[in-house]
Amino acid sequence: MNLLFICSRNRRRSLTAEVLFGERPGVSALSAGTAPDAETVVSADLVEWADVIFAMETVHKRRLTALFSRELRVKQLIVLGIPDRYSYMDETLVNLLQSKVEAHLK
Repeated sequence: MNLLFICSRNRRRSLTAEVLFGERPGVSALSAGTAPDAETVVSADLVEWADVIFAMETVHKRRLTALFSRELRVKQLIVLGIPDRYSYMDETLVNLLQSKVEAHLK
C-alpha cells in the first residue's frame, strides 16, 4: 500500500508520518507539501503513485483538489484534522497520527 502524507511545507507533520508509516511491512510512505518552499513539493507523479492520500488539514485537500483534480478522481483523499502546532516527531503528533491513520489502514 502506497501512502502519501501532505501538509504545507513538508517539514514536521507529513515528514513525521512518512517516517512512522514507512517502517511498516507492506507499506510504502512518502510525504510532500503544498507550499512552493516545501522540502518536497507535491506533484502529479506523487499523487498518481499513492493509493491513499492523507492531508493534514482541509486547506491541503483544497489545494490538492485545485492542482490535481483529474488525478484525484480515483484516489482516496482523507483529511486528518491535525493542526500545525507540533514539532517533528513530537510525541503528541506521533500519537495523533497513529490513532487517526490506523483506522484507515484496516
